[in-house]
Amino acid sequence: MASDAPEFFGIPLKYISLVILTIQNSTLVLVMRYSRIVSTERYYTSTAVLLSELTKFFVCLYISSKESVKENGGRLSVSRVYADIMGGDSWKMLIPAALYTIQNNLQFVAVSLLDAATFQVSYQLKILTTALCSVILLGTVLNVNRWVSLVILTLGIILVQLPSSPADGAADTSTSPLMGLVVVFVACVLSGLAGVYFEKVLKGSRKSVWTRNVQLSLFSMIPALFGVFVVDGAGVRQNGFLYGYTGWTYLAIACQALGGLVVAVVVKYADNILKGFATSISIILSCLASVWFFDFHITLPFMAGTAMVIYATYMYGTATSSSAIPKHSPLPTSESGRPRDVQDDTGNPSTSIRMNDLGSDNDESKHNVKVI
Repeated sequence: MASDAPEFFGIPLKYISLVILTIQNSTLVLVMRYSRIVSTERYYTSTAVLLSELTKFFVCLYISSKESVKENGGRLSVSRVYADIMGGDSWKMLIPAALYTIQNNLQFVAVSLLDAATFQVSYQLKILTTALCSVILLGTVLNVNRWVSLVILTLGIILVQLPSSPADGAADTSTSPLMGLVVVFVACVLSGLAGVYFEKVLKGSRKSVWTRNVQLSLFSMIPALFGVFVVDGAGVRQNGFLYGYTGWTYLAIACQALGGLVVAVVVKYADNILKGFATSISIILSCLASVWFFDFHITLPFMAGTAMVIYATYMYGTATSSSAIPKHSPLPTSESGRPRDVQDDTGNPSTSIRMNDLGSDNDESKHNVKVI
């Protein structure tokens, strides 16, 4: 089986994708943060989210169409592609699409209120919220090691939030730690709810990963357009859709779209130990880069909290799969708590992948991962 693993210039694809994902995870947070402070004219986050969803929609539609051509004997059937995307239970994607769109907007808001390093560490709180949603809504049973890792994760994030010296706090007027933490918490709760709902609805789905992501990107544009024309409507009408955009804004959008596609490969080919390692390295790189680019001051509580979050992330992701058995027989789960591929009636794996915002791969629903 190992010999069948795809390679690129002799290097296993899983390692290449993990390196790219690690760089993307670190870069995205830094670029998002810089894009929000580089100009006094801040762009409207709703427009950035809409462009991100449009990018992912067209990329996923292209790949999904190529899959359809291959399955249809080399001929593209537009009606078949349309039926795959809009038929069946596609309407059920409206709820997770709305939740993910709100979550994406909150990420931009949170990175505007928190420094990049604090945001990167704090956003790992989604591991806790997703686990709790899975336990409450799906009846998932977590073993002792995973509960301990969640406690360590929570304590680590609390340590990270401790203020530094008064002088440092007064020096940085571009951040609002308390409000930023509230926004991160809400975004993480939405992430957990959406992931668990996705898992519950899509059990045994025969749709391909790319078809499911076309549906989610398409339906995500509905609340995204609502944000553009209603939430930020007055500003967009007065100043224009691309108000406040710089090259860094486009780079942030591109990084987010790229991250979603890379995670698709990582989820398919890499194991949870390697993915947890990539997440940990990206946290470290973000912290170090924040010191260099944003004059971030690393304190002892921050270092201790970051170490705890990294350890908890690794510990949670490497827990044995036999310890997380849902009571109501949801999808068989991987070691990270995500459902494994489920075979349909033809014996083929049926997988729908949600790419976690900002590239994190510790969500509970591996079977259902949306490109965001």
